[in-house]
Amino acid sequence: MTLFQRVHMPSFDGAVAWLNSEPLEAAELRGRVVLVNFWTLTCINWLRQEPFVRAWSEAYRDDGLIVIGVHTPEFGFEQEIDRVREAIGDRSIEYTVAVDNDYAIWSAFDNHYWPALYVVDAAGVIRDQHFGEGRYEKSESEIQRLLGIEREPVVVRGTGVEAEADWDNLGTPETYLGYGRGERFSSPGGIGLNEQRVYGLPEHLGENQWALSGEWTIDREAVVLDETNGSIVFRFHARDAHAVLAPGDAGPIPFRLLVDGEPPKTSHGLDVDEDGNGLLDRGRLYQLVRQREEPGERTLEITFHHPGAEAYSFTFG
Repeated sequence: MTLFQRVHMPSFDGAVAWLNSEPLEAAELRGRVVLVNFWTLTCINWLRQEPFVRAWSEAYRDDGLIVIGVHTPEFGFEQEIDRVREAIGDRSIEYTVAVDNDYAIWSAFDNHYWPALYVVDAAGVIRDQHFGEGRYEKSESEIQRLLGIEREPVVVRGTGVEAEADWDNLGTPETYLGYGRGERFSSPGGIGLNEQRVYGLPEHLGENQWALSGEWTIDREAVVLDETNGSIVFRFHARDAHAVLAPGDAGPIPFRLLVDGEPPKTSHGLDVDEDGNGLLDRGRLYQLVRQREEPGERTLEITFHHPGAEAYSFTFG
């Protein structure tokens, strides 16, 4: 899709559910300016963008803006509609959300990214699009232009997992753990596909490398713990460290986090205490580390105390 053509907003047919409103059709949205936001609940890039989308929805609702969130899942457990409802509650989202489990809307827009923004004019033509974080003033300016208003941009400051990344100290990329997209895995012997295997740690873990200790199965999307007290170790360089984790069918699973072999103390994230104790309560993004001092290169080790724990990816900020 290019903006050099008059591309009309596609249909929202194919949504398996609608949350916060009745189903919306593209035709009935004609005459209104629409902001479409593709997201998935564990995406750290979307979480850091969401305060802006939420603020625009609130600021321009009375001016005629309609915001539609399209939740297209990245991981299997994100297809559970109750998980999407929980995310909506966690993020205080009041605008309409279409649940796009079958990628029907994603495909209709020819979208390829989380998050993605599409700004649509009153004639139903896509006038602006942006993929990923940032460029917020430009997106808001386009919304104002299409609404026919001019005012100061809204003031937005994300907190918690919604806080802007520390880009100057971010040296570690998002890293997937399943064999479908996994990389930089450093346990001796390499990856065993879809089989239980005992893994061990290398003598040295380089920056941005990770390894497993204990008995795990590595499947396409995730690594799954098969026995008690298995660990993931990751050498990273960033202020914040997050992980997409789930308890599977095992119910809540306690875990312990160490940073450079010690409890995190003041560097603990939102989902662990100063001693590094945390609990997998459901499939979501967990903030493990937030370095209050000068961010630098660290090694985190997360140990799960019961089998069934699933780890999908690590993200940093």
